[in-house]
Formats: sequence, structure tokens, C-alpha cells
Amino acid sequence: MDTRSMSATGTVITTGVVDTEISTAALEPEVLTDTCGAVVSFSGVIRDHDEGRGVNSLHYEAHPLAAEQIAEVAADIAARHPEVRLSVVHRVGDLTIGDVALAAVVASAHRKDSFLACSELIDEVKARVAIWKHQHFADGSDEWVGALE
Repeated sequence: MDTRSMSATGTVITTGVVDTEISTAALEPEVLTDTCGAVVSFSGVIRDHDEGRGVNSLHYEAHPLAAEQIAEVAADIAARHPEVRLSVVHRVGDLTIGDVALAAVVASAHRKDSFLACSELIDEVKARVAIWKHQHFADGSDEWVGALE
């Protein structure tokens, strides 16, 4: 985990794909500085349903290049938003209801910059990082999400 870069663009503090618990609370201290007046965080939490079906658990698998991909996404967002500092981490492995699968923190001097960059960051991670979700439903069935898109 822990990729750091600084340039004329925004600053990427931490990126990663990990198999341990994650949280925005753990990411925030390194992202937030005295120059920041806003910090926006996103926690992608495992819920107990999907499209009307009960979900018991999930398993996330990542392509070997997923860590590089999430770092590239973070760098792209930082380049588009030079006023932000950000971190983003995705968890893989077996997760249960209430676990955090995706954590992101974006800080800047002003809230508008942080909200916009955080929203774009989450959308891009979901679109560009090769991580697949295997859902296990309450009725005993299961499905892979994202593997054939």
C-alpha cells in the first residue's frame, strides 16, 4: 500500500489493494493538513441486499495489476484536481455485512474541490480497477459482478 507522489498536480498520499480492514479514519490523518478547510470521505460498505435480494457475504478478487491501476486512477484524479490531497484503498478477500470494501479521503482548501474529486475518484476506481465481486445471497445462490463487463 502507501504510494506517495507530489507535483504541480494534486497530491496522492496512499493507494492500495489490501486484504486487511480499511477505514477512512485511518487514511484521514495523512491527507488532512493545516491548509485544508475541507475533507470528504467515502466508505463503500457491504450492505445486506442487492436489487431486492438478501446478501450474506461478498468475496472480492483483484487482478495482479489492480494496485497499479488504483494508483494510476488516483494520479489521474490528482492531475485533474491540483488543489486536492487524496488517498484511496480497496479491500479484497472475504467480507461480511458492515465491512468497508473501499475507502477514500480527499482534502482541499475548499469543499467543492474535495466533493468533486472524491466523486470522480470513486467512479473511476469502480470503472477502471480490475477488482471483481462475488456475492453470496441469502437464498443460497451467488453471482460475480464486474467480471464480464
